[in-house]
Amino acid sequence: MTPKQASPEQASPEQASPEQSSPEQSSPTSASPKQRGARPARPKPANPAPANPASANPASASLESASPAGGSTVQRPPAEVRYADELARLRETDRGERPPGWALSLQAARTFITGDPAAGISRKFVGDPSLIDRSLVTLATSRGLMLVGEPGTAKSLLSELLAAAVSGDSTLVIQGGAATTEDQIKYSWNYALLVAEGPTPRSLVSAPLLRGMAEGRVVRFEEITRCPLEVQDCLLSPLSDRVLAIPELPGDDGLVFARDGFTVIATANTRDRGVNEMSAALKRRFNFETVFPIPDLATELDLVQTQATELLLRSGVRVPPRRDVLEVLVTTFRELRDGVTERGDSMERLSAVMSTAEAVSVAHAVGLRGWFLRGEAGDAGDIVACLAGTAAKDNADDLARLRHYLQQQARARPGAQWQALHAARNLLPG
Repeated sequence: MTPKQASPEQASPEQASPEQSSPEQSSPTSASPKQRGARPARPKPANPAPANPASANPASASLESASPAGGSTVQRPPAEVRYADELARLRETDRGERPPGWALSLQAARTFITGDPAAGISRKFVGDPSLIDRSLVTLATSRGLMLVGEPGTAKSLLSELLAAAVSGDSTLVIQGGAATTEDQIKYSWNYALLVAEGPTPRSLVSAPLLRGMAEGRVVRFEEITRCPLEVQDCLLSPLSDRVLAIPELPGDDGLVFARDGFTVIATANTRDRGVNEMSAALKRRFNFETVFPIPDLATELDLVQTQATELLLRSGVRVPPRRDVLEVLVTTFRELRDGVTERGDSMERLSAVMSTAEAVSVAHAVGLRGWFLRGEAGDAGDIVACLAGTAAKDNADDLARLRHYLQQQARARPGAQWQALHAARNLLPG
């Protein structure tokens, strides 16, 4: 990687700060190799720290500073902020053995994700508990964790929860894509200092991978297979030798050694297979775990109801979603996804992703439509109006299949909401 100007997307908040662009600025690589891997001291806030335990987390501090004076709040804080109280309680009561560099023991990390009602810990991931166990054990080894599965199966959520439990910070994220470059993964340069001084530790701008290695934290790599193959392979040395070379810097500054706690959690959608297939060498450095869709209707319905209720509250909707409407919605999604009705009759599947995450999004839209247009919770007729954009994204045949489902399957079902779904079929576009 040659020194070059960092794009706005690559520039970190530290780079943008005038104070930290001054000669006093320091980098994780400015110390000796032994010191460089140590977790750096966090700057003390200008104001007294709040009582909330999440305030000790840098993500929490940045969220607080990002809130304008008008009182608006962050739309989706990271997991370590949303569940700061639960993490604090688990740390206080955790008596289990912890792997080096971990914030919690494996037992406490598992409890954080799967929940413990008796201890006041909410369930955050609906899935096979053994998947959580295997994932945590993998993270305690020297191998990375690769979560694969259909879109919308909560791979990113599980990655975030695992990082929050292991490191107490889930914000070191690389978003994979066709335009992702190595300097967005490893490091880039402060162009002003680079011109003035040349490549020095002060002009280095750390990207998530370098920060994770130097500070001993979990790095999340979302949709890794969307990246070009040569970009993916920049993880080979950090995952095997646990060292990141910076050839532009001389001497000891040119090597960053991983500290205890560093690892990588990557995610990939099975529908993206063949886009940029991972090299065999990189695959060997990951343990692969498949995240499957929720198998039963009742569990998926409960999850959609819980998450839709939370989203509606944050959106200013003061009535909860109706259970009978959500049952129609989730049943419709499952049948269009699987190509089989509840009675066992075969039907055409949609090519679009009809995942649980998409069902939550439609349930949110139904509640918004009902509340802000009519002052009520929304009914099955609103499902049709909100469903077209999900079910027919880029395939005109999917719209025809959806129309056929509403005409044939919905009409044959008993219940007022199923009949409302059938009656609203004309709200589909086209």
